[in-house]
Amino acid sequence: MITLLNGASRMEKVTQSTPVAVVAIDEDPKTLDSVSQALSDSAINLHLIGDLATALELIQKYRPRIVLLGSKVSSDGNRILQQLMERDPGMDVVLMTESYSAEVAIDTIQNGACDCIPKPFSADRLRELVNNLVNATLARRRTLELDRELMEAFRFEGMVGRSPLMLDLYGKIARVARHFRTVLITGPTGSGKELVARAIHARSPVHDHAFVAVNCAAIAESLAESQLFGHLRGAFTGANHDQAGIFEYANGGTVFLDEIGDMALGMQAKLLRVIQNQEITRIGSPAVRKVDVRVVAATNRDLRGLMKKHLFREDLYYRLATVHFKLPTLAERKEDLPILQREFVERASAHCGKHIRGITRRAQTELNRYSWPGNVRELESVLNHACMMADAEFVDVGDLPDYLLECVRGEASADTLLSLDEMSRQYARRVVSQLSGNKLKAAEVLGISRATLYRLLSSTKHEVDSSFTVPDSIGPATPDSLPTLP
Repeated sequence: MITLLNGASRMEKVTQSTPVAVVAIDEDPKTLDSVSQALSDSAINLHLIGDLATALELIQKYRPRIVLLGSKVSSDGNRILQQLMERDPGMDVVLMTESYSAEVAIDTIQNGACDCIPKPFSADRLRELVNNLVNATLARRRTLELDRELMEAFRFEGMVGRSPLMLDLYGKIARVARHFRTVLITGPTGSGKELVARAIHARSPVHDHAFVAVNCAAIAESLAESQLFGHLRGAFTGANHDQAGIFEYANGGTVFLDEIGDMALGMQAKLLRVIQNQEITRIGSPAVRKVDVRVVAATNRDLRGLMKKHLFREDLYYRLATVHFKLPTLAERKEDLPILQREFVERASAHCGKHIRGITRRAQTELNRYSWPGNVRELESVLNHACMMADAEFVDVGDLPDYLLECVRGEASADTLLSLDEMSRQYARRVVSQLSGNKLKAAEVLGISRATLYRLLSSTKHEVDSSFTVPDSIGPATPDSLPTLP
């Protein structure tokens, strides 16, 4: 289908079976006619735009995957190219130019275009180029479908992941949940310990009973016993009525004790008795009350290390760790990043009331380079921030938090400084500096020729002479630390 757009066309809803939309923009009617003839037999929806002033508005409405952009000597073509890349970096833009050269083509591609062809162009060349781009677009559509199917296949009780570590975790939860009485979950902050606890409860025989989460680090030691086991009226100042504790409230269900490593030793002893005997005693009452409660405990602390320091009871540890789940860091499951990114962008865009279709490739590159010390929770927070900041349909680098970009670029800079060539140059400069600029003496000290030293000291990067070995530790060059000639 070929349409000449004048700004008043009505858009059709694009579906998976809809032919790929291709837009050609050029002020020259002859060029548009040539494009129309070359692509008349292609299975695409081709739209021709002869007015640069309305081009961006029409592209915004049509959302084509492929744009053929005519460019004259004026800057209009480059301006539109930049605006297209800002709005949709995933769009394939081909520049059609009368001033074609290898330099122009390279510059255009570096600015975001996928290709550059000279005008006038060969019909066969244009047809082949567009057909290849259409096939790539259809492949991406299919990949997107498969990704969505994979997301559903790799969801497990609120968790998303397809790495071997996560698949192993899902299987272990499914096997243990039917039988557990106590479980210990360890893992770094933000790795999803509460999600795992909820998944264990959801797959257990008591899934239709209460799941009560308690942050042990947030409860004052003086109030912990009352909150966990309850109290009678008048048992202490402020106890104006009888109150059931968390274990009574969760009777028949599951209690999740988060940050168990921060619980005081005195409370640990009382908790151990409750877990062993399934009995609680309210403060101020001699009566023993039976409960039937499953316990899941979690911590990001090293409980074995705390045990050695006598800050955590061994008997409680072994009672809790009947089944032990150790959660991986996000850095250990980076193959889950794409599926997690898609999940969090969909959630955040819905929460913000925006239509954000994804993340640009350059933004994904920055996310993949980051080490994620805050794990999955930090990733979700970063993408929530990015979606709130985004003013286009794709999250781009500029939408990411400044601290993340600074960290990534700092790591990249550090990696560059550690390259062998740069280390050699820096060390050579230090030696020369310590010897007050005496290059002859510096070459003798380093055991290299003066020509090699001059190459090292020059601004242009040259291959390092193989006879020069960088010391294992590079620090300020001093007479004692300088290598000596044999």
